[in-house]
Amino acid sequence: MTARVGLLTPVVVQHPRTAAAWERDVLSGPDVGGALLAVARAADDLGYHHLTCSEHVAVPAPIAVERGATYFDPVATLSFLASATRRVRLATNVVVIGYHHPLALAKTYGTLDLLSGGRVVLGIGVGSLEEEFDLLGAEFAGRGAIADEAITALRAAWGRAVPHHEGPHFTFTDFVVEPHAPRTTVPLWIGGRTRRSLRRAVAYGTGWAPFGLGPRELTRMWNSVERPDGFDLVLQIPPLDPLGDPDGSREHLRTADAVGATAVNASLVATSAAHHLEQMAALRELAPERFEANASTT
Repeated sequence: MTARVGLLTPVVVQHPRTAAAWERDVLSGPDVGGALLAVARAADDLGYHHLTCSEHVAVPAPIAVERGATYFDPVATLSFLASATRRVRLATNVVVIGYHHPLALAKTYGTLDLLSGGRVVLGIGVGSLEEEFDLLGAEFAGRGAIADEAITALRAAWGRAVPHHEGPHFTFTDFVVEPHAPRTTVPLWIGGRTRRSLRRAVAYGTGWAPFGLGPRELTRMWNSVERPDGFDLVLQIPPLDPLGDPDGSREHLRTADAVGATAVNASLVATSAAHHLEQMAALRELAPERFEANASTT
């Protein structure tokens, strides 16, 4: 198995422990949009599988130092990047499903799927920030069961003009959703770090996107469940430095392959926006077989 390489889009999520100084500079500079478009166009041309954007609506000030406060809105951001690209997929990593009605997700991301030519990948998480749930009027205590039904309802609504679903939390019928996605299926990568999240992914999704697990624990969990054919394992790997440490970058990719990853979310060590673009090209040169299926032919 050779994992495809997706890119954790720089700037759009700035965690205090991982955000580079140049990302903070871009955010406060005069052309943040131009910097992001340059990354997106390079990803498109080089053959990166996907770009990501995460979701937090508002982070409580007392914990912002620990968790970070900068989270671009994924619908706005991915729509902006879609307008400048043709091939690269547009992945939420993740959208917190408990913050949304399933029809709202089917409408917003279905519109993006239509406008981008079917390039949306929905990474979905149950969520863990209780204060944010309370702020948005979402139920925290029962979020797991609500998420399971919401994913089922979202699948029933995706790509359908008059969707139907009946359940304890969501019921809709005889409502028209226009526009809607151009396809009736969408990749659904379920995030999490527990056995429950993996079981949820197998039951309701098309892939699992774990985080915070070591290779041994991850392998044990991954091998403990029976998975359908074509089911994705999407791993976040340590930052890659293809120019400064090509051997280490190859090893991180090989480790993901050994676990069984079908795709990785990669971040790149960089000191400036220009350096980041150079690192993107260097990674493509380092492992061309991971990019060729998505690379531009023009």
